[in-house]
Amino acid sequence: MVVIEPEIFSDARGYFLETYNARAFAEAGIGEHFVQDNQSRSKRGVLRGLHYQRENEQGKLVRVLAGEIFDVVVDLRRDSSTFGKWSGLNLSAREQKMVRIPRGFAHGFYTLSETAEVAYKVTDFYAPQHDRVILWNDPDLAIRWPLNGEPILSEKDKNGHFFQELPQPGG
Repeated sequence: MVVIEPEIFSDARGYFLETYNARAFAEAGIGEHFVQDNQSRSKRGVLRGLHYQRENEQGKLVRVLAGEIFDVVVDLRRDSSTFGKWSGLNLSAREQKMVRIPRGFAHGFYTLSETAEVAYKVTDFYAPQHDRVILWNDPDLAIRWPLNGEPILSEKDKNGHFFQELPQPGG
């Protein structure tokens, strides 16, 4: 995961920032080609994830349009020194930071604010036949979610699998 802090130009009218610039990103070593933009809105306490695609892996560029989330990735790359490890951070519309998530990671987030709108670009199209979910509370991953009570989950996320049970990307 790479955190991107865009330059924000503020004045009495408000602010302006570039949320994506292919040339600037390529110069920074981020050369992915994005094929789809997604957006979600969640209320406080919603936990989405941990999602990945076994094939048609998706790299992502994630940002928060409104509100605040705790964003989490889990490294699924078997040849990585951080395989099976998680990393998380708060993302908010106030700070305007973005996170680049390479292919080979599961992704999820927990809504901290009253509502949150999250936008993300992906490097491959959604392929439901390859969609996989790792349980958010998998004891082997031991993710320290900043929960305030039980999270609100979709049926898909409630029925996820343990990390050790799932086929990994490309496998």
